[in-house]
Amino acid sequence: MGTYRMCGCFTRKFKFIEAPTPPDVKAAFDKYAEGGNQMTAEQLRRFLVEVQGQSGATVSDAEEIALQVLQKRHHMAKFRRHALTLDEFFQYLFSADLNPPIDTKVHHDMTAPLSHYFVFTGHNSYLTGNQLSSDCSDVPIIKALKRGVRVVELDLWPNSTKDDVHVLHGRTLTAPVELMKCLNSIKEHAFSASAYPVIITLEDHLTPKLQAKVAQMVTETFGKMLFCPQSECLKEFPSLKDLKYRIIISTKPPKEYLEAQTNKDKEKEKEKEKDSDDDVWGKEPAELAADQEDDKTDSDASENNQDDEDTDASEPEFNSSRALGYKSLIAIHAGKPTGGLKKALKVDPDKVRRLSLSEQALEKATMSYGTDVVRFTQKNFLRIYPKGTRFNSSNYKPQIGWMHGAQMIAFNMQGYGRYLWQMHGMFRANGGCGYVKKPDFLMNVYANGQVFDPRAKLPIKKRLRVRVYMGDGWNLDFKKTHFDTYSPPDFYTKVGIAGVPADETMKKTKTKEDNWKPVWDEEFIFPLTVPELALLRVEVHEYDMSEKDDFAGQTCLPVSELKQGIRTVPLFDRKGEKLNSSRLLMRFDFI
Repeated sequence: MGTYRMCGCFTRKFKFIEAPTPPDVKAAFDKYAEGGNQMTAEQLRRFLVEVQGQSGATVSDAEEIALQVLQKRHHMAKFRRHALTLDEFFQYLFSADLNPPIDTKVHHDMTAPLSHYFVFTGHNSYLTGNQLSSDCSDVPIIKALKRGVRVVELDLWPNSTKDDVHVLHGRTLTAPVELMKCLNSIKEHAFSASAYPVIITLEDHLTPKLQAKVAQMVTETFGKMLFCPQSECLKEFPSLKDLKYRIIISTKPPKEYLEAQTNKDKEKEKEKEKDSDDDVWGKEPAELAADQEDDKTDSDASENNQDDEDTDASEPEFNSSRALGYKSLIAIHAGKPTGGLKKALKVDPDKVRRLSLSEQALEKATMSYGTDVVRFTQKNFLRIYPKGTRFNSSNYKPQIGWMHGAQMIAFNMQGYGRYLWQMHGMFRANGGCGYVKKPDFLMNVYANGQVFDPRAKLPIKKRLRVRVYMGDGWNLDFKKTHFDTYSPPDFYTKVGIAGVPADETMKKTKTKEDNWKPVWDEEFIFPLTVPELALLRVEVHEYDMSEKDDFAGQTCLPVSELKQGIRTVPLFDRKGEKLNSSRLLMRFDFI
């Protein structure tokens, strides 16, 4: 019984209603238990194969499931029986640990070259908050690595005395952190979530002398972990399998010469003439947007607000031998587009490289050169970064990059919003190892020399049927009055697809009033033209008549990884952290 106080004098009492077993679950139990009171291990195996799509399931697998359910339910270490009652069968199905919606192990082919994978990529990985005035720290780097992020970005600048290297967002008010601290943290946490390589992208604003110091620091910190190419330019990237537990450096190689610039006026004039790939940060705005949940698109008024990575440090001297050690560490050579995008996207058969484009530049490139972008990414890396006006560390729609094969969609991992949830969802695939094999259609070259055209109208390839049965666990994760001061919550669920434009949609269930354990039992069908890039979006909200609806959890799941059958879907908070108990019972089928 739950009691809610009203107006200080009156109280309302609500019965805490136990949710009934969904009819589909009871029907499955009756069918496979063959009318009995218990489902044997052999009967459970048949259910796993025929309903859950686990074709390789054995009696031993079923026995292990039964043992875990019984031990968890009855808190006893040993059981003689390997059979489940209806309640125990329901508990198994509604367990996020025993019955997850996607595979939790690496299962993609990991023997292809590095460029054949989408990579979980961070942007300005050292920032704790906004892009202009937050602190720089190794803490967000550690958090990102523990989440499975595989590309860490560091902005390198000389310290005030020009004898050491700081990591900070240049031309802003961000407080610096020492490079050595960041490198040590990367070394310690690089492989805590994944055995596959960590790529460090460096935005270099250093003198040759400090570049040499960085080379020494990197070499001494990582030692044999560091992957150093045997030739100056790789013809093809190594495979992921061969790069396990390795650290890879990616940046622009230092210039072989640099003319002296002693006139400060000339330097200022040169700064004004830099092309649109340089990052021009204005003064700090009076206030930063606090609410980033809906991730509203910023104005495109400032075309020049772009990434620092393609800025060259101006120095009065250059010692090529001193920079040689630094240059030899660079495994993925980076660069900016010069001579126009068409030229920049030209594939060199003798070397691979990385090209960086802002989110606006990518949109323009895909409008005119969509198939050229796809062809470029079949061999080379393409990195996309947020436009410079995203001062509040918001993010952008990642699908346009994935549709064109871009491997590195660089995101502000310390931000918020639905696009970040989608990024988390994409990289839940392949066991959460941070690398997702690109679909074959993005890698194929057809008989006529053509490649996939993202702008072509495609037929429906699959239909995903989703049934939302019920939810539970909010009473354990939230206070009694979190959603409504005077009554239990009124939950509804939104379900939809994020993917190519033709596939995107969002639907929602009815609202279930005054119930901590809502039962919806509603079905939705989603036609998909590109299921390989589709993400299933799930959000739970609490309806509020007078104010904005309250958020009650979310998740995104890669459609290509969904396990068929009745599955438990755990929910996450706004930041992407898993809620302890809140979850949904759903069913997935492809028809």
